[in-house]
Amino acid sequence: MMTSEGDLGLKAETIIELPIETLAFAVLENYATTNGWSRHNWLIRAKDVVGRGPHLNALAEAWAWLEARCLVAPTPDETSTAARIVTRAGRRAIQKGSLDEVLAAERIGLALHPLLEGKIRPVFLLGDYETAAFKAMKEVEVRVRELAALPNDLIGVSLIRQAFNPNGGPLSDPSHEGGERQARSDLFAGTIGSFKNPTSHRTVSYADPTEASEVILLADLLMRILDTVKKSPAG
Repeated sequence: MMTSEGDLGLKAETIIELPIETLAFAVLENYATTNGWSRHNWLIRAKDVVGRGPHLNALAEAWAWLEARCLVAPTPDETSTAARIVTRAGRRAIQKGSLDEVLAAERIGLALHPLLEGKIRPVFLLGDYETAAFKAMKEVEVRVRELAALPNDLIGVSLIRQAFNPNGGPLSDPSHEGGERQARSDLFAGTIGSFKNPTSHRTVSYADPTEASEVILLADLLMRILDTVKKSPAG
């Protein structure tokens, strides 16, 4: 049976209960599949299907969610202010069958550390998640080396362990308790060992863009910790 415009195949109570992103994706798929022309017309069709009620407010919220993320946009050269096209990002989401890429991009929507922002975000938004995650961790490694004034041939976990050696490492803060200094060393070494080193030696596929975004956010955190290291008595 062919899907009709505004008909999500959902009961009114289900529409209200669905998470906003799930409902928005259902609206997007229906609008694209039925060659919808106008947001206003689509909502009228939805009202014809499920009747009046608070569920219509939920559908309007779903439209607002789609517009805020540029999954739909005003139709060029149309006088109707309600006319909408499905954007390239919207069609990509439909092709992928999920909003994973959109939601992952939102996770790194806040400003990244200045040493990551211009280098990492564009790569991530192009969908090259493996490269973006690797480059983020590489930037952390490079900054550790620079701050610790260690040689270029010292890399990966070995570099981190020497830089954050609890017993006099150049980036180890002597004002911290011994266990805390060791924990800081373990944090950086474990992160570089887990997320930077493997991509240096073999192909690592980030099928889930959310995982890649979390790696980038972890690199962002490490960069901000290094900001404080730079200002510490040991820096």
